[in-house]
Amino acid sequence: MTATAPRPRLAKTPEDTHPARGPRLPVRLLPLTPAVVLLLLFLAGPIAYCVYIAFTDLQLTGQARASFVGFDNFTRAFGDEAFLNAVWLTLVFTVVSSLIGQNTLGLALAALMQRASKPVRTLTGGIVVTAWVLPEVVAGFLLYAFFRREGTLNAILDWLHLPSQNWLFTLPILAVSFANVWRGTAFSMLVYSAALNEIPQEITEAAEVDGAGGWRRMWHITLPMIRRSIGTNLMLNTLQTLSVFGLIWVMTRGGPGGRSQTLPLFMYEQAFQNSLIGYGTAVALLLLLVGSLFSLVYLRLLRTEV
Repeated sequence: MTATAPRPRLAKTPEDTHPARGPRLPVRLLPLTPAVVLLLLFLAGPIAYCVYIAFTDLQLTGQARASFVGFDNFTRAFGDEAFLNAVWLTLVFTVVSSLIGQNTLGLALAALMQRASKPVRTLTGGIVVTAWVLPEVVAGFLLYAFFRREGTLNAILDWLHLPSQNWLFTLPILAVSFANVWRGTAFSMLVYSAALNEIPQEITEAAEVDGAGGWRRMWHITLPMIRRSIGTNLMLNTLQTLSVFGLIWVMTRGGPGGRSQTLPLFMYEQAFQNSLIGYGTAVALLLLLVGSLFSLVYLRLLRTEV
């Protein structure tokens, strides 16, 4: 018998080796076209237009046409005491209500609900989530009724024979911070509940056998294992808190005397009450920059392996 000669192998074409680079590439990208068009039209387009407006002196009234003013709006902002006050209050509001309030309370509720009975978990989760799903304006009116001079909080203090005060006048930034904690804690609780459920029960039981108490287990086991969830929750909560407008507007409108006026309210005042669209848009871009800086910090932390 004669040996059969092996068949020659056909050389692979670039399309076979890299199918995505072949003539089928436009077909593969075709389903993405509507999404890209929508993003360009409703996201990238408005952002680009806002960047342009921030470098002009555009006003709502009393102006025939806008002119280019360069960085004058930004220079004016950093020389404006009201703007610097709004930046400081925005940082206080974010740290107190988001980084400390929502994050800590959400983790505490999630940890307590791990050991609670099912009826208690259902009742607690329902109450907390109800505050979260309420519209921002409705939540603002509820907390305004709670903190006002003749409100619920002072009625409780009077019943306990404790001194009362007008909380929206004496401590406005703390009042709106508490309101934001009350409204937004549910999100942190849900995030941390899911993260805690992912921790293997064997690890916790082994720590208990070794004599580790609750605080030591939380510090040395729980927190390191949910570190990525903590970073994600902090980033999302911070970005949401930086953009809070309706809650503060309903409760204090930024007053009294600008003592609860965060950057979103300052931006609204300049753009729509003072008709300075160019200046207000410049403030909005600075607020966007602050949110971007927070995001970069959190993303940097999220890259660290657990």
